Amino acid sequence: MSSTPPHASAVPDELDRRLGVPDAVLIGLGSMIGAGIFASLAPAARAAGSGLLIGLAVAALVAYCNATSSARLAALYPASGGTYVYGRERLGEFWGYLAGWSFVVGKTASCAAMALTVGTYVWPGQAHAVAVAAVVALTAVNYAGVQKSALLTRVIVALVLAVLAAVVVASLTSGSVDAARLDVGSDATFGGVLQAAGLLFFAFAGYARIATLGEEVRDPDRTIPRAVPVALGITLVVYAAVAVSVLLVLGPSGLAAAGAPLTEAARAAGADWLVPVVRAGAALAALGSLLALILGVSRTTLAMARDHHLPHALASVHPRFKVPHRAELVIGAVVATAAATTDVRGAIGFSSFGVLAYYAVANASALTLTPAEGRPARIVPVVGLAGCIVLAFALPLSSVTTGAAVLAVGAGAYGVRRVYARRT
Repeated sequence: MSSTPPHASAVPDELDRRLGVPDAVLIGLGSMIGAGIFASLAPAARAAGSGLLIGLAVAALVAYCNATSSARLAALYPASGGTYVYGRERLGEFWGYLAGWSFVVGKTASCAAMALTVGTYVWPGQAHAVAVAAVVALTAVNYAGVQKSALLTRVIVALVLAVLAAVVVASLTSGSVDAARLDVGSDATFGGVLQAAGLLFFAFAGYARIATLGEEVRDPDRTIPRAVPVALGITLVVYAAVAVSVLLVLGPSGLAAAGAPLTEAARAAGADWLVPVVRAGAALAALGSLLALILGVSRTTLAMARDHHLPHALASVHPRFKVPHRAELVIGAVVATAAATTDVRGAIGFSSFGVLAYYAVANASALTLTPAEGRPARIVPVVGLAGCIVLAFALPLSSVTTGAAVLAVGAGAYGVRRVYARRT
């Protein structure tokens, strides 16, 4: 197997390397500390009950393994495309293609979900219209250049962190705190904890954005391995603080029944003034996630188009802005259409299965690394691979069947293309 990325070194149009460690960390934070923390706690509590924090720990463990595997691979293959590139170089063309297919299709659905989250919080009566407007605006930001995207992400992350900190402080200093509500695991089941972990993992998955920007970071063999664990560690601390504070004021049953858990926590803590701030923070968080998602999906589309797995016209890089402008426009159009016509719940379930399939390929790829190539301790990709498979199949049955069907469609399309290529 090759230890250098021949496909990446032979491309005629390369992207500018503008991003350092702080920008890469912020892009990862903008992806992870997004709408997931506002939306995933309640369904996770319904699945796990008082085992919510155990589910969070399991999700964090799998995310750490995935982050470590992805960082080592990204340092070795610093090209746009992430696991699409790693799978292709380490496991073979089909597995790279399947990872890319899982990422592009699954994350396109996630983009639609994030856009609809923006619409729901900003203007519930016109959620679809606001969602489409958000997609158009953020596609324009990405089109104008990745550095502008990093700047906007920095602002959004700071505001969202301030909102989350306000919720934590208001909850922990209120008279509604009851330590007995943290009776972890008293009503939890094994299957429920795994399903909660799968749902919460969705909120951790943003560190892939750092890897898919491998062609746009300075000194990627040092920048990416540093940025990934820092972004993941900060996110875990934030999530744990929010989960504990919300559980202390609502309890597992109250959290499970909450439509907007952080808003309900603010009300239960007697901080009604904080409710509109939380609503605004949720909209900003969804915008931050949508911004980074469009960025990552377009880069994987670029890599797949370079290898003719998608129309080669999408591999074009803008001569002035140095971004994959055609890929960004096509992804923006698809996401806008989906945001105008789909339901957010179905989009999230489908995306969760796809993202776990994507990381399963990343861990399998990391298992093939040699010590000279910076292979992590073997237990890391083994746990990551097993964790991705288990969590994927612990998701609700509808998500599993839909996700598996779409992966099968992608595999079939790959087979048809290979047969056609041989005959011509």
